[in-house]
Parts: sequence; structure tokens; C-alpha cells
Amino acid sequence: MQLSIRIVKRLMDMILAAGGLTAAAPIMATIAAAIRASSPGPVIYSQRRAGMIHGETGLQFDEFEVYKFRTMVDNAEAETGAVLAEAGDPRITPLGMWLRKTRLDELPQLFNVLKGDMSMVGPRPERPEMIRTLAMAIPFFEERMREIKPGITGLAQVSLSYTGRMLKGSRLAQLKDTLINPFGLEGVEDSVADDMRTKMLYDFVYSAYLESFWEFFRADVGILVKTPYIMFFSRTGQ
Repeated sequence: MQLSIRIVKRLMDMILAAGGLTAAAPIMATIAAAIRASSPGPVIYSQRRAGMIHGETGLQFDEFEVYKFRTMVDNAEAETGAVLAEAGDPRITPLGMWLRKTRLDELPQLFNVLKGDMSMVGPRPERPEMIRTLAMAIPFFEERMREIKPGITGLAQVSLSYTGRMLKGSRLAQLKDTLINPFGLEGVEDSVADDMRTKMLYDFVYSAYLESFWEFFRADVGILVKTPYIMFFSRTGQ
């Protein structure tokens, strides 16, 4: 990534995160009160995530604590360990389901952006224990984070469902049979790996934008403008 892109991207992150926290303070206070009133447990949930991957090869990545509004019952992984949330996950609270649909559960990550752990736009960060497994199951999966900070929103987030599933009727869905399970294997439909592979394709497209300053600028501005619409009016939040 060019130095000019890194500098401008970081300046945009600091300005937007600071402004976003100021503007969203009343909303965040209301959400915090609603979480406190609706289910026992902490309001803010922190979780270890893998950040930017360094070097030309390997899985040498930064680790950081990502902040989110709690959307699941307290101690949701006490019995299962680290597992990915799926559509209809019984651990998600009714309020948490709405927060996920609107992406408002991600608002506390504006603090992560100010700290420099994340960017406003970039691939979503995965958990360290999961990224190693995903890297073995999905060829080149780790490359989506190579020298790129994870983001609150991204090209995949404004193009796919919350879990990364293709939207019915979208242009990408028309190519589903080519991209997903092209050999027609039985019993693998709608797998988590397919969703993660689909996200990866969008993340690779975004990483290509970072090779040119104006392509990066247009992509970031476009994603940031589209994100509020996706949060409140589009089915991609499902």
C-alpha cells in the first residue's frame, strides 16, 4: 500500500471515528441502557481478534481486543468454546438480533479505530483461533488481511448478509453454482466456509483498490456513504 494511501486513510479514520463517537453518543447511551434492562451481563463485549497480517508469507498478525455491544446471552461460549454465529443462533438475544441487523452492535469499534487497531473500511477481523483453521480450509484466506487493517465496514459488509451469505436476486447469486460447490458435493450446502469464501472474494477486490490512490479514495467514500443505508434500509443486515 502506498504511503500516501496509509496517511490519508489514517487521517480519515481519526476524523470519522471522533466525529462518529460524538454524533452517536446519545444512540450508544440508549443502546447501553436497553441491553442492561433486557438481559443480564455486561453492556460492552470484548473479544480477541486477529488484525493486520505482516510479511510476505505466514500468519504473523497483530492481535487486539475488539469492542461490541453484547448481542448474545452472557457467557454464550461457556459450553461450546469459540464458534461462529449463524443465522437463527439461539444464543442471540431479541435485542441483539436487531442490533446485528442494523449493525449498531459495531458502534463501540469506533474506539478501536481511534486506537489504531482498526480502520473505518477494511476486511472484518476474525478470531485468532479461527483464522488459522479458516486459512487451512480456504486457500489464500489469510491474504485478505495482508498489510491491511481490519475495518468496521467494508465491501463485503455492504454487499452481503451479516453472515456473508449471498443475497437472493443479486448479481453474485446468479453465479452461485460456479463459485460455491462447483463439483456438486452432497451435504455441504449453506456451509459457513462458503460464506467466508464469499466474503474473501469481496475483500480481495477491496485490496486491489488499495493499489491506486484514487481507486482507494472512491472505494472508501462509496462504502462509507452506502453503509448507513445498509444499516437501516437494506436486507444485507439480515
